[in-house]
Amino acid sequence: MQTQSAFFDAIANMMTEVAGAADGARREAETVFRSQVERLVADMDFVSREEFETVHEMARIAREENEALKLRLDALEKSQS
Repeated sequence: MQTQSAFFDAIANMMTEVAGAADGARREAETVFRSQVERLVADMDFVSREEFETVHEMARIAREENEALKLRLDALEKSQS
């Protein structure tokens, strides 16, 4: 009876080690995948959300200024006619 218990203990210990090794391999694969994706994104020259919002706001202000200038120009042209 004692040998069976030792046998099953050895099997259980081996399975625990295999599970630990598999978990380590999974974490390593995730790390490699994440770094590859980060490098790919960095190489594609994406802009940050903050940069996008800043340029979007600048464009909105420029459009408003253009509209105001157009109205002034139309008024000046009308007064000269």
